[in-house]
Amino acid sequence: MRADMDALPIEDRKHVEYASQNRGVMHACGHDAHMTILLGAARLLAEDKNLLQGNVLLVFQPAEETTGGAKQMIEDGIFDDSVKAIFGLHVSNEIPTGKIGIRYGQMNAASDMLTLKILGKSTHGAYPHEGVDAIVIAGQMICALQTIISRATDPRDSAVLTFGTIRGGSQNNIVADEVTLTGTLRTLSPSTREALNDKIRQYVEYIPKGMGGRGILERIKGYPALTNHPQWVKLIIKTATSLLGKDAILRLEKPSLGVEDFAYFLEKIPGAFYQLGCRNEAKGTIHPGHNDLFDIDEDCLPIGASLQAACALEALSSF
Repeated sequence: MRADMDALPIEDRKHVEYASQNRGVMHACGHDAHMTILLGAARLLAEDKNLLQGNVLLVFQPAEETTGGAKQMIEDGIFDDSVKAIFGLHVSNEIPTGKIGIRYGQMNAASDMLTLKILGKSTHGAYPHEGVDAIVIAGQMICALQTIISRATDPRDSAVLTFGTIRGGSQNNIVADEVTLTGTLRTLSPSTREALNDKIRQYVEYIPKGMGGRGILERIKGYPALTNHPQWVKLIIKTATSLLGKDAILRLEKPSLGVEDFAYFLEKIPGAFYQLGCRNEAKGTIHPGHNDLFDIDEDCLPIGASLQAACALEALSSF
């Protein structure tokens, strides 16, 4: 059973006893809850250790938000042949406390980080014909690359291409000789992922070339898509139904285009990942006007711990 535990460079504005004691750093994205839930599950299992028909490995994983700590832990040999299944969860403020969200197959997308460098030729703004305007090329590139999603992607599949930064130029009257764009590509299908990266590389090569410049693409391959294994989705649904009732199971219709490095574990070990509801508007956990700023309903913690412990017991009994 896994919990991610890295912090984020965010100021903690919660007024609770477990608020961060370090300015500018906090366990955002629910990681404090995830650690609490796994520790709670460990306590429950220890109290009922006579029921255990095997061993439970507790994985406190760093670097989910940055470098993919799951991959590094696998490379360091965290698993041996005795590990047969793995479970993970993530709190969700879109799901009420007491319910879980889960789906068969894909839960999260794969990601790639892209850096596009466009090289032109600098000149005075009064004489543009003597240079190659990297900013104009960048504008063409941004528009053209968006058509990859609408025209080069199977409409029955999903992909999203986002450019988050663009930097270039030095003066308002100087034609820029260099522009750098950074962004991400998120995909669900491995074949779509590679096909779109190939298409982006072609655009970056040929569009600047046709305008007298040069394009350079750097791709940093990010997390793979997170794909649940049917046997363990079924076990989670069965266990959650027993603990919380059949109305507590929300079958998620679509995967998230967000990424999650638990995917690396599922490439190595069969298992499943689900969302644990932590929304309780009656308690004021959602801040008005700030749907991205919320406090976790603490009632979700014992629910998550009980569910994880029960899933571990059920899984061990199935081997």
